[in-house]
Amino acid sequence: MRQRFEEYIFGLQEEIITSFERLDLNAPSFKRDSWVQAQGGKGVLGIFSAPLPGDASPAPQTVLEKAGVNVHVVHGILPPPAIKEMREDHPSITYDARASLPFFSAGISLFVHPRNPHAPTVHAEYHYFEIMEKVAEGEETKKVVAWWFGGSSHLAPSYLYEEDARHFHTTLQNETRGIGGIFFEDLSTEKHTRLSHDIERPRSQEDIFGFIQALGNSLIPSYMPILERRMLMPNTDQQSRWHLLRRGRCVEFYLVYNKGIRFGLMAPFERIESVLVGLPETARWEYMTDMGSDPENEEGRLVAALKQPVDWLGLDK
Repeated sequence: MRQRFEEYIFGLQEEIITSFERLDLNAPSFKRDSWVQAQGGKGVLGIFSAPLPGDASPAPQTVLEKAGVNVHVVHGILPPPAIKEMREDHPSITYDARASLPFFSAGISLFVHPRNPHAPTVHAEYHYFEIMEKVAEGEETKKVVAWWFGGSSHLAPSYLYEEDARHFHTTLQNETRGIGGIFFEDLSTEKHTRLSHDIERPRSQEDIFGFIQALGNSLIPSYMPILERRMLMPNTDQQSRWHLLRRGRCVEFYLVYNKGIRFGLMAPFERIESVLVGLPETARWEYMTDMGSDPENEEGRLVAALKQPVDWLGLDK
């Protein structure tokens, strides 16, 4: 499974980058940054960052302000605190406060921050993880004691267009997550700690991998039509201000609540720049801002949808 998943995510990365480069032929190409860790690991960061205006040059007019499609394949040793947290969902992992365990992790992550306030941000990531037994001196084979897949894909608009929300969710296997999309974690053959055992879901390693492929292959069809509809819409200074405030909330979630980021900052020898690369290039924070508090305007309409999840596809009927 390691080799198959690795081949899939590197191929998907190239497909996604090519799609965005075709969208805006006048923009700079994505920068590919390949890296290798001496401790065990490799990856490729595909990063788009628009050039900043100079003293004599106008502000850039690119569709995207910042975007990235990043792949990692790493292995190493997990410290006891990380093992303890993972064991809550995977009881097959043995825990010893003095012992570390080998791990393998591979994944692809996507973030897109468009320039236009009417074009939504999108985040997605899909990963595969293994924990192995501690290898005795002189042994080479490492028995896998736990494995799982996880991932998410969600839409984060600054202005709510219901047709965009319906399109995004329809493409993502008719699963809803607020305005967002889909989220799942710790999918394996083991009993899931947060799901009913009787719930219909993929259970074998092969079926879960197929589920991941279906979601990964839907990333461009789910998002690109929305971006094309919104990327050239006229916008006001107030809409730009709200756009930056919503990005500020994105940063808060990214640094405080995102499980993958917490793991990345905890893992030994992690490339911090790679962990934080998904942050937007510009954002704004206002203490006790009044924007979004009026339920009668467009900003308040978005906040209402974020606080009370909407069944965009009528799945609960």
